[in-house]
Amino acid sequence: MCLAIPVRVERLLDNELAVVEMDGLRKEISLALVDGVREGDYVILHVGYALTRLDPEEAERTLALFAELAGRLDDGGGAEI
Repeated sequence: MCLAIPVRVERLLDNELAVVEMDGLRKEISLALVDGVREGDYVILHVGYALTRLDPEEAERTLALFAELAGRLDDGGGAEI
């Protein structure tokens, strides 16, 4: 199974690269597959590449669900999928 996650673009770099942030982690990624990305945009990230831009509200909802799931797992309550 592959996982793609929403991340926020913090800084645009040269050569179609950007620095993104998720939950305090920063990573350099490629924007070669997506046009028109600006700082502050959310993108879907998969194996180091942005796949598409994402609506900010949708990104926030998705990240909130991930945080809720992580909280349940951390509490030992498990998660029902």
